[in-house]
Amino acid sequence: MNTQFSAGIQAMLPLLYAAWADRHLNLKEINAIRKRAASLPFLDETDKAVLLEWSDPARPPERELFQQWQTMGRNAAEQLPEDRAASLAELGVILGHAAEGNAEDRQQFWADQLPVLTELELGLGGVEETTYRGLFPLYDQRKKLTESIEEATVDPAALQAVLDGKYAGTIARVKEILQRPSFERNMLPVKEDFRELVLAWCKELGEEGIGALAFDEEYGGEDDMGAYAAAFETLGYHDLSMTIKFGVQFGLWGGAVANLGTKRHHDKYLTATGKLDLPGCFAMTETGHGSNVRGLETTAVYDHDTKELIVHSPSVGAGKEYIGNAMHSKMAAVFCQLIVGGESKGVHAVVVPLRDAEHNTLPGIRVEDNGYKLGLNGVDNGRIWFTRVRVPVENLLDKFGGISAEGTYHSEIENPSRRFFTMLGTLVGGRVCVPRAGMSAAKSALAIAVRYGLRRRQFAADPLKAETIILDYPNQQRRLIPLVAKAYATQFGLDYLLERYVNRSEEDMREIEAMAAGLKSYATWFTTAAIQECREATGGKGYLRENRFADLKADSDIFTTFEGDNTVLMQLVAKSLLSDFKKSFKEDGNFAVLKYMGRRMTTIVTEQNPISIRQTDREHLTSRAFYQSAFEFRSRRLTSTLAQRLQAYIKGGMNSYEAGLRCQTHMIEAAEAYVEALVLEKSLERVDALGKNHPTYAVLKKCVQLYALHTIEGHRGWYLESDYIAGNKSKAIRKAVDVLCAELRPEAGALVNGFGIPDKLLGAPIAL
Repeated sequence: MNTQFSAGIQAMLPLLYAAWADRHLNLKEINAIRKRAASLPFLDETDKAVLLEWSDPARPPERELFQQWQTMGRNAAEQLPEDRAASLAELGVILGHAAEGNAEDRQQFWADQLPVLTELELGLGGVEETTYRGLFPLYDQRKKLTESIEEATVDPAALQAVLDGKYAGTIARVKEILQRPSFERNMLPVKEDFRELVLAWCKELGEEGIGALAFDEEYGGEDDMGAYAAAFETLGYHDLSMTIKFGVQFGLWGGAVANLGTKRHHDKYLTATGKLDLPGCFAMTETGHGSNVRGLETTAVYDHDTKELIVHSPSVGAGKEYIGNAMHSKMAAVFCQLIVGGESKGVHAVVVPLRDAEHNTLPGIRVEDNGYKLGLNGVDNGRIWFTRVRVPVENLLDKFGGISAEGTYHSEIENPSRRFFTMLGTLVGGRVCVPRAGMSAAKSALAIAVRYGLRRRQFAADPLKAETIILDYPNQQRRLIPLVAKAYATQFGLDYLLERYVNRSEEDMREIEAMAAGLKSYATWFTTAAIQECREATGGKGYLRENRFADLKADSDIFTTFEGDNTVLMQLVAKSLLSDFKKSFKEDGNFAVLKYMGRRMTTIVTEQNPISIRQTDREHLTSRAFYQSAFEFRSRRLTSTLAQRLQAYIKGGMNSYEAGLRCQTHMIEAAEAYVEALVLEKSLERVDALGKNHPTYAVLKKCVQLYALHTIEGHRGWYLESDYIAGNKSKAIRKAVDVLCAELRPEAGALVNGFGIPDKLLGAPIAL
C-alpha cells in the first residue's frame, strides 16, 4: 500500500474520506471531485490521475487505505483550536502544507487554497456526523460528553442542591475564591516554593473570613462549625496541601485554643489566628507513641515559685512528630503530661511560643523539617523538641482543668479518665472534617474518570463505523458506577455525622466519637481505593500528572493514617459496639437475653429460611426489606459473635488485652459492618426525605440500591458461610449489580456533575 502522498493529494484526503465515509460515492460527489480537480492549482497531472482512480465508484478504497486517510486527518485535527469543530477544507490546508515541510514561503500559498477547498467541500453536500467523529475526535468527545449529560433524566444542578444542602452559600463562596487568578495551580517541585504558595493561599482564605467560620462572632467568625466543615470539604477540590494547611491552622491550632482554652486565650489568640496573622500548630503526636495520646512523654511541670510551666521533651522519642505548620508557626498547642506538686494530672495542652518576630526559634526550641513526603509537600511538616522551656501558667489551656493561684490543680471533672476523653472529644472535629476532604478527592477522581469514559472511544465492530464509547463497556461500568453510588451514600453518612456533631450534647459524645472514627476510616479507605480504580480506568492518560491522579493519589494517601490510623480507629468503634452490647444485657437483664434470642429466631424464620436464601427475583433483591435486613444481620451477628469469642477467651483464663489481640481482625470486620449499616440507613433516610416527587428521587434511590447490592456482593463469602444466601442468590445479586450499572449508565455524567466541581477546579484536560 502506498503511504507516500504528494502535497496536493494530502490536501484532498479529508474530502476523499468524507466522500467515501459511507462506502458509497454518489454522482454528485463524483462530479464535485472530478470537475474541480482539473482546475486546482496544487494538483499536478499525476495527482489528477490518482484522484480519478480514487473517485471511481466501482473501486472503493481498501480499508487499510481508508483508515490511513482517517489517521492523517486526525493528526491534522490535533493542530486545530480546541474550542471549535473545523472544516474539512482546513484539514486539507494543514495536510498540504505539512507535506511540504511547513515551509514558511509556502504558508501563504496554502492559506489561499482554503476558499478553493471550502467550495469543493460544499459541493459534497452535508457531511455526516460519523465523518466528524472519525476526523475530529476532540469535537466528538466534547459533543458526546455534553449529550450524555443533557440526555440524563436528572439535572446535575438538582443533585448538587441535595449534596450542598443548607451550606450551599458557603460552598459557592469558597468556590468563587478558589477560581481567582491568585489560586492558579502551579507545579512547584521544590517544597519550599510550594509551601510559600500554600501559605499565601491560606492567608487569603483567612483574610476572607473562611478560616474563622467556626469561631465566635467577636473573633471574626460565624460560630458555625457546619459551615467550616463545608468550606474545608470544598477546598479539597482545589489542592489538598492547602486543605490540610488550612485545617491545621484554623481547625487544629485554632480549634485547640477555642475548645480547650477559656476567654482569656480566645481574646489573646483567636482573632489573629483566624486571619493567619498568628500561625500556629497542633503538637500532639510523638515519635515514640503515635496514636497513644495517653502515653505521651512530653511533660509540663508546674513551678509555683515562678508561676510557670516547664515544658520538656525527656527523650528523642518524645519529640513531636509530623507536626503540620511546624516551619511557619509562631506558636504551638503542645499536648503534654501536666505535673502539679509532683503528681501527674494527665494530658493537657499548653501554648508554647516557638519563634520570635524575625522567625528565629526561641531558646530551648528545636525544630527539624520532615523533608519530602509521598504527597502534601505544600504542608510544612516538622519535628519539635522542647528543652525545659518556661511559659507562664496562663498558657495552660484550662477549660477542663487548671491551676489555682495557690498552686493546686482543679477541675470540674474529677475522674481523670473521663476528663481525658472529654478533652479529646472536643477535638473530634478533625475526624469529622478529614473524610469530607478525602471524599472531595474521590469525587474529583470519579468525575474525571467518568467524564473521560463518556468522551473516549475505543475499538469498533467495523473499521468504518464510530468506535465504542468506553463507558458503554460493561466492565467499565462495573469499575466506576458502583463507586459513584458509594460516593453518594458515604456523603449522606458523613452529612449525618456532621449534623450530629454540630448539634451535640455531652451525652451524645461517646456515640459521636465512635461514629466519627468509623466513618473517617470507611470514607478515607474508599478514597484511596476509588482514586486507584479511576487512575486505571483512564489508562495512560490518567498517568499524566496534568490529569491530576498523581496528586490526588499521593496527597490523599495519608488520610488513612492521620487523625488516627484507620485500623486503630476501627478497633475503637468495635470497643464501643461491645460496650453497648454489654450495657444492653446489663440494664435489661433476662429480658435482653430473651430479646436477643427472639431476634435470632425471627431472623432464622423470616430471613434464613430455605425460600428466602434462594429467592432471586429482581423485586426482592432491590427491595429495602432484603438489603437493609442483610446489612443489619451482618452487623448484629459480627458484634454478638465477637462478644462471645472474647468472653470465652477471658473465661479460659486469658486477660482482656490478650483476648482483644486474638479477636483483632474480627473487631475490625464488626466495625466495618456497623459503619456500612449506618451509611445505608442514613442514605435511605436522606432519599426518603426528598419525597417521590423530587426530581432526583428515582436516580438516588437506584444509587442506594446499587451501593447496597454491590456491598453485599463484596461480602458474599461471609453471607454464604453464614447461610444467609445460597449460591444461586449470590449469582443473582451479581447479575442485579450488572443491571443496575447499565441502568445508571445514562445518568453517570449527571451524577458526577452533581458533585458540583467547577471545570477550573477539576482541571484535568481529559475531563473537559
